[in-house]
Amino acid sequence: MDFSLPEEVENYRNKLREFVQQNILPLENDQSNFDKHEMISEEALEILRRKAKQEGLWALQMSTELGGGGLNNVGMAACYEEMARSPFGPVVFNSAAPDDGNMMVLDKILADHLKPEWLQPIIDGKVRSSIAMTEPMPGAGSDPSAMLTTATKDGNSWKIYGKKHYITGAQGAGIFILIAKTSEDKRKGLTAFLFKSDQPGWKIDRRIPIMGPEEHGGHCEISFDGLQIPDEHRLLEVGDGLKVTQMRLGRARLTHCMRWLGMSKRALEVASEYIQERESFGEKLIDHEGVQWMIGEAAMEIQIGRLLTMHAAWMIDQGDFARKEISMAKVQVADTLQKAVDTAIQLCGARGYSKDTILEWIYRYSRQARLVDGASEVHKMVLSKFHANEGSTFWSWGAS
Repeated sequence: MDFSLPEEVENYRNKLREFVQQNILPLENDQSNFDKHEMISEEALEILRRKAKQEGLWALQMSTELGGGGLNNVGMAACYEEMARSPFGPVVFNSAAPDDGNMMVLDKILADHLKPEWLQPIIDGKVRSSIAMTEPMPGAGSDPSAMLTTATKDGNSWKIYGKKHYITGAQGAGIFILIAKTSEDKRKGLTAFLFKSDQPGWKIDRRIPIMGPEEHGGHCEISFDGLQIPDEHRLLEVGDGLKVTQMRLGRARLTHCMRWLGMSKRALEVASEYIQERESFGEKLIDHEGVQWMIGEAAMEIQIGRLLTMHAAWMIDQGDFARKEISMAKVQVADTLQKAVDTAIQLCGARGYSKDTILEWIYRYSRQARLVDGASEVHKMVLSKFHANEGSTFWSWGAS
């Protein structure tokens, strides 16, 4: 097995690391660069985005024909990790959720004649996007078959009624992917659509307050009261909504892992700098055996997560859906992010708990990792079913 990166990917990775070090990390130390939701302000972001474009570090996950970097999934794994050395990094390079997942699925399934209107503006950074799927109880969450939002055919259009919540990036988004119920069929009862924010018949009811920092656009509760969507803005066939969500969420889960690994490594980086300087009982903290155990264990967990993530990325590049591998990576890396930043805060003591470092930001953000794009327990259920069906072949090396 060859774990070396292609020269092109390694060049991108090094350029990203240098860009983050020189241009993004310094912004974290000045609260004036944060918006009221603790994300990078639009003013600071716009300056950095222009510079990223100039340096050829823009939307690396998209094809070069569409203005991206043309990286495959293995290349993305290496580069997303570097971007996320700062929590502000991914959005600077137009590789943040939910836009990156929406770009990838629309590139794959959208008809070519619709891409200039619905995909290219997201790639170019002219608009942000969102995907509306999760619903309040008793509607759809981890179980899409519980969908309550309906789409009813009305001539050449569909009328949408219902409610969604925790819709990431909804406030300020220009383009939405919507999943709605079109029949009672358990497997073919959902359909996916596109709509724009300026269409009548829907609204944002509120931006839901959360415990951690937020992506741009927050996590919103939205309602539909007769939104009309032309049939030509339906994605794939009627009844293919579950297929669209599976295609959208699989790679999106993996890109979450790529970014979380970068944040995990950053947490240990901050802690390592501190323990090499701080003295206790006549010794540097790094010379205490207990401290060494803490750092060593967290570093090992990060590497396990990297290997699982890279393996899943490689399998996708071989044409496999890698559902099992993505679930394993999702569970491991979500836990690792929390462990890494908790360890870092413990080692940094009061300094880690304060806002003098980025650690408390990452700590509050990290709790969502075990929930977003499927709770860890759901992924463990998926893995159990794979094991029951596959037996000893569960641990095979190659792509199926």
